[in-house]
Amino acid sequence: MANGKNMKYVNKGIHGTKTQNKISGFTVYDGVIFYRYRQFPKVNQDSLKINARRHYTCNFLATIYKNSSRQQLFHILEEKKDLKTSCLTKARYEWKPLETEETLNDYIGALQSSDFTLNPVGKNTECYRIYEAMSLGSIPIIEDNMTPGNCGNSNISHNAPLRLLKDHNAPVIYLDNWKDLPALLEKYKSLPYSEIVQKRRDMVDWYEKFLHKMRDKFVQTIQQRFFNL
Repeated sequence: MANGKNMKYVNKGIHGTKTQNKISGFTVYDGVIFYRYRQFPKVNQDSLKINARRHYTCNFLATIYKNSSRQQLFHILEEKKDLKTSCLTKARYEWKPLETEETLNDYIGALQSSDFTLNPVGKNTECYRIYEAMSLGSIPIIEDNMTPGNCGNSNISHNAPLRLLKDHNAPVIYLDNWKDLPALLEKYKSLPYSEIVQKRRDMVDWYEKFLHKMRDKFVQTIQQRFFNL
């Protein structure tokens, strides 16, 4: 059972030097364990090439579900000749709980080499892809529609997906319908590349600050709920 002594150790880990050890899906920072979904790595923000031109305008690597908006998006990307050449797409039709080394590297490479990452809803509205894209400097374009379930019955519900992103003014892009994607990307293509770079920089900076806020909120909640601190 945790005690006050252990709690001080947690605080040290949360605020201390980010030394990293990897153990079966988890990342350990000075004694604090964080879950890493499908072995996605912790990204060192200083290593990102923020100013470098990226090979693709956008990417979409995902499991395609029948009669879903993902299927609609994939068809749009395949049918529009300019999108087919400027956006990296790769579809599979069966969800897999774990990635292979090859598919993980393909996914990371897609995020690193794209200005934008497309985020249609799947089984849920919100997914890890949004945050993984931000960590690698690829601006998420997010479908702002709710899937059926227990995550609130409206976008203003306290349980609504995407709530944290909206509450903290995340510099992401929301779309209601993927039919609007070609016009949206055309608009961004017309911008000076320096503006794209600035948007990328603003997003990476926002994401780093957001992680710190969530970390501190998590520690504060644990202290209050379990240690009365």
